[in-house]
Amino acid sequence: MGKKLVMAQKRGETRALCLGVAMVACAVITYYILGTTVLPLYQKSVWTQESMCHLIETNIRDQEELEGKRVPQYPCLWVNVSSVGRWAVLYHTEDTRDRNQQCSYIPGSLDNYQMARADVEEVRAKFHQRQVFHCFSTARENETSVLYQRLYGPQTLLFSLFWPTFLLTGGLLVIVMVKINQSLSILAAQK
Repeated sequence: MGKKLVMAQKRGETRALCLGVAMVACAVITYYILGTTVLPLYQKSVWTQESMCHLIETNIRDQEELEGKRVPQYPCLWVNVSSVGRWAVLYHTEDTRDRNQQCSYIPGSLDNYQMARADVEEVRAKFHQRQVFHCFSTARENETSVLYQRLYGPQTLLFSLFWPTFLLTGGLLVIVMVKINQSLSILAAQK
């Protein structure tokens, strides 16, 4: 009976060690992936200065209002604000600015024009309710645009690193507990 118990205990320890090592390996791989994707975006982000923006005007632009420029057929919101003592165009995120510089806000669903228009109207109403809000600007003097929300801010980086850190800590704890269990069983066998 004692030999079967020792063998079962050894198999269980081996499986627990494999689990701990697999957790650590997955955490290391995840850290590598995050280090090559999210971290460079965070480091390249120039939108680091948080300031207060004062709403100047909002305008919903349709395609016919954009004077011959080729723009996708969806309504978009154009927002002008005053930030850091100068006039600026407000963009929702970094991606909004990259997708279409004619739009401050691009609706999420572009399939249905009426739903997209309602979404834009709702966002416009929220801006009119809150005339003063936080925004992000860059240190460049000649920059005439600001962001409402940063995609690649410190909160995103910390949230991205939370689960791999949790996985790494859990894997190391499993390995340490198995090693402690093995050393205690050796001590008990010697007595």
